[in-house]
Amino acid sequence: MAKRGVRLVFGFLVLAIAVSVTGVAIMYFAVGSAPKVARNSTLVLRLDDDLHEVPSEGVAQLFEGNRPTGLRAVLDHLRKAKADPRVQAVLIVPAGMQAPLWAKVQEVHDAILDFRKSGKQAIAYLEYASEREYYLATACDKIFLMPGATLDVNGLATYEVFLRGTLDKIGLYADILHIGDYKTAYNAFTEKGYTKAHREATESMTRDLYEQLVRGIADGRKKSEADVRALIDEGPFSPDEALRVGLVDDLAYADQIDDKAKLPGGKLARLESDDYAKVSLRSLGLNRGPRIAVIYATGVINSGKGGYDPLSGAVMGSETINKYIREARGDPSVKAIVLRIDSPGGSATASDAIWRELVITRDEKKDRPLVVSMSDLAASGGYWIAMAAPYIVAQPGTLTGSIGVITGKFVTGGVYAKLGANIEGVSFGKNAEIASPTRPFTDSERQKIESLMQDTYDEFVEKAAAARHMPPEKLDAVAQGRVWTGRQAKALGLVDELGGLDRAIAAAKQRAKIPAGSDVEIVVYPPRRSVYEVLSQGFRADQGLLRALALPSDERRAIGTLTAPLLFRAGEPLALMPSLIVR
Repeated sequence: MAKRGVRLVFGFLVLAIAVSVTGVAIMYFAVGSAPKVARNSTLVLRLDDDLHEVPSEGVAQLFEGNRPTGLRAVLDHLRKAKADPRVQAVLIVPAGMQAPLWAKVQEVHDAILDFRKSGKQAIAYLEYASEREYYLATACDKIFLMPGATLDVNGLATYEVFLRGTLDKIGLYADILHIGDYKTAYNAFTEKGYTKAHREATESMTRDLYEQLVRGIADGRKKSEADVRALIDEGPFSPDEALRVGLVDDLAYADQIDDKAKLPGGKLARLESDDYAKVSLRSLGLNRGPRIAVIYATGVINSGKGGYDPLSGAVMGSETINKYIREARGDPSVKAIVLRIDSPGGSATASDAIWRELVITRDEKKDRPLVVSMSDLAASGGYWIAMAAPYIVAQPGTLTGSIGVITGKFVTGGVYAKLGANIEGVSFGKNAEIASPTRPFTDSERQKIESLMQDTYDEFVEKAAAARHMPPEKLDAVAQGRVWTGRQAKALGLVDELGGLDRAIAAAKQRAKIPAGSDVEIVVYPPRRSVYEVLSQGFRADQGLLRALALPSDERRAIGTLTAPLLFRAGEPLALMPSLIVR
């Protein structure tokens, strides 16, 4: 009787699982069918996430299928709408964007301008707008602001968290060493505020981002840069003020856009982006032709396999990314490779392992160009892997450089003492306790570590100098751990061209001798797992859910950088940039 009951329960479980899998499969294929697109449609693009580079995996993927999400989805939508004769305009609705930095925002801005080259209109509707939302809106033909909203455009500010005072209170001491006067990644733990070098570099970077914002608004609103600076100093603006000074074209509620936009065909036939995502690029004659591999290298760089950390976000494992590099290199149909980097750096050792795999790819396949496209971040270890490519493309607002090395340990003995605990150890070997959590480095240990760090820094500088065709002393002068914007980096010779992923793909086409007017098929690495793989292998951390439940992107990224030491071995040399909150 008992056995029969067990079999019955087991049978019900199997049936329940089968029904669940079948239901998910039915929903997946149901949402995957292409919609009908009416003539004179207006595509509605709601930009309300952090424009992540890599599609989320987990529960969300079952409903997204193989469609791109985040930044790729936005760029694909605009590219399709430009070519689709059924789409007459796009309505851009940037609402509470979570993009923490500026390069991805600039990429969408550029894509809107490119869409307008088709002769179709781009309209922006703002229910709320800070600098990022408004900057995107300035790429459009017209800007409408909701009558009850404010235009919060009043400049840029950069914030950094300093925890030295907090650590002192709990008895924790950060014994950190660095090579490079501007290598400030762990000043958060060692200082109570900006050092002179730290403030100098941060002011320079923030000023350049501010000037880029001013230039973008001036171009979009047909004003002088001096006038835009004066207007920004008067912000934030009420709706009437924003209209009066010419920052917006009209005030309207969402239901009034139809009448005020005055598009051909009258009333807007709205096409939501979720529906338009089911229209493939290939159905519009796009994404065809010679194949170019785009390898996404995102997250903190570490040894081993990649993954996702709830605080640090994506983790770029050297083993995982090198596997994709080898796959792309071994595919004879791939005519060029673009490495898309969005990384603050990490382990110097892991960065060097990735650099080596890219150098092999570059040198073994000389007829297969290697080009780097920098996203928000390609700093420190992110720049280390970038310098394997003969040609580097960055957005003006990309944060890059940070060529320097840092390491150290956290002395936790004082914390245990405050809690009435004690740590004792037994060791053999002069430097066996070099990573001891109970005390700072001794003088001899410090000298040993500094010598090893200097070797790593010298290697970083020498490789960068060779890659950028500079004397090492000239490269060293712009290294020293200093973070530069993409625009500054181009002036210094650290990158070759300003632009986004499309510009990098165009550069790769040119070097692969693919005609400029020819379209190409983009082969993405890492490939998305199939629904079967998701169901059979289990869900990875659902990034979309983690984003939704966690702090806003800029705070989450800053906290992630602060907790990054947990990802690395004690004393491991790190090529990691400082955490920033840019507002």
